[in-house]
Amino acid sequence: MQVFAQTNVVEQVKESIKAGSAKELAKYLNASVDVTIDGKPETYSKAQAEFVLRDFFKVNPPSEFNIIHQGQSKGGQPFAIGQYKSGASTFRVWMKIRVAGNQSLVQEISFVKE
Repeated sequence: MQVFAQTNVVEQVKESIKAGSAKELAKYLNASVDVTIDGKPETYSKAQAEFVLRDFFKVNPPSEFNIIHQGQSKGGQPFAIGQYKSGASTFRVWMKIRVAGNQSLVQEISFVKE
């Protein structure tokens, strides 16, 4: 059951990133989320993160997004790695999922230009 919830949240996040929708993506963010864009890690509230991601999608509209790896850390924390393409740019996307009760939410997300 828990594995399904994790896979499901990654699938939902994948679809919102593919659509370039910060509003949709925000639904799957933890109340406090670590967002790294261009090597600058910041901790934001869910609402702030939505604005930051909206700006990112505006500057780098998605042309393609795929999850290339999913797994768990040694401590059992689920994560997913994806590849985000926008025009001539490619970004490595890294997400850490936090599982609380029956809810899986994105705890950390980063977009690093390759």
